[in-house]
Amino acid sequence: MATPAYALETRDALASATSRTVPWFLHAVLFASTCVIVGVTWDISWHRTIGRDTFWTPAHLAIYLGGVVAGLTCGWLALRLTFARGREADRAASVRFWGFRAPIGAWVCIWGAFAMLTSAPFDDWWHNSYGLDVKILSPPHALLAAGIGAIQCGAMLMAVAWQNRADSIRTRLGHLYLVSAGLLLVLVATLATDYIQRWNMHQSLFYMVSAGVFPFMLVSAARASISRWPATVTALVYMGLVFVMILGLPLFRGEPLLGPIYVHVTHFVPPDFPLLLVVPALFIDLTMRRFGRGRDWRLSVVLAVAFVAAFLAVQWPFADFLMTPWARNAIFVADRMDYGTPPAFQAAFFTVHPPDNLAFGLPVALLLAFVSVRCGLWWGNWMSRVQR
Repeated sequence: MATPAYALETRDALASATSRTVPWFLHAVLFASTCVIVGVTWDISWHRTIGRDTFWTPAHLAIYLGGVVAGLTCGWLALRLTFARGREADRAASVRFWGFRAPIGAWVCIWGAFAMLTSAPFDDWWHNSYGLDVKILSPPHALLAAGIGAIQCGAMLMAVAWQNRADSIRTRLGHLYLVSAGLLLVLVATLATDYIQRWNMHQSLFYMVSAGVFPFMLVSAARASISRWPATVTALVYMGLVFVMILGLPLFRGEPLLGPIYVHVTHFVPPDFPLLLVVPALFIDLTMRRFGRGRDWRLSVVLAVAFVAAFLAVQWPFADFLMTPWARNAIFVADRMDYGTPPAFQAAFFTVHPPDNLAFGLPVALLLAFVSVRCGLWWGNWMSRVQR
């Protein structure tokens, strides 16, 4: 069947919409994505070190700077594509919404910016009324996390769209896409913190949560990528950013301003050492290269087994290591407690919880990994076709 003329024209217009240099707004939204996740990690450390003294902390400013940069950049892009005269190819690489035109990723970023700015006064009121959060996902933080996730997802969609229709600079755009996917993985791991603490690494829930969340992120990034080791690079971006925060935050002084104070803290408390996701990510890359495309159901089974087996093999003994004196240093930071750690919990801080019903938990983790992988392949297949 012959391809319709209008389809050929649209395809040619999309192809010509990519210049030979990476557009500045891709760098801007990637900067915004980095800003918000660095600010989130910094803000958690601020709460663990100082408490909450004011809304206008540097960590909060970094978070909302990212939201403002993403919103203004993508808003400008929408206005330019809608009203400014330019190449028809640029307009072809966009979608219409409420009469305005912009790439899909830009619309996602704009929504995320609005959600973040809406959450700001709500979060300030919540803390003034109830004090510190007991859980990471309080109602205002849930809205903020949705906005941050939208900005990071929007940055990823903009990068993958340019990658999919690029020619001469496709490799560079592919790298930007994997960086954006890794930043999104940092956010997902941060939101799951309550269930993936190091003392839970011999528990069924730890592996069920990990299997339900991380395969989706790694597999979807790998399926849409043109790079040779996409899942591995995505995991390394996640581990690298967390490691930078581990080394950087303790360089700055900070003391608690709220009580009760159970631990004497003089410097910012770093995040926990990242999960060893690079090992199962390497197996994902090798397996996907071996199977190729077209056998996604069988591939989902193999990837689910590979992820759970590889992750269990490295994370289980690593949990034991994190409880030893060898991990109480500036690299593995296993001895860094926040100021509000009660004395009763301090005694158990270096003890991993004993295994529970793994005979039930690990099969459930395998099932969750299968669903996560299958959804990741579906999402990655869609992203690999995005060109607007």
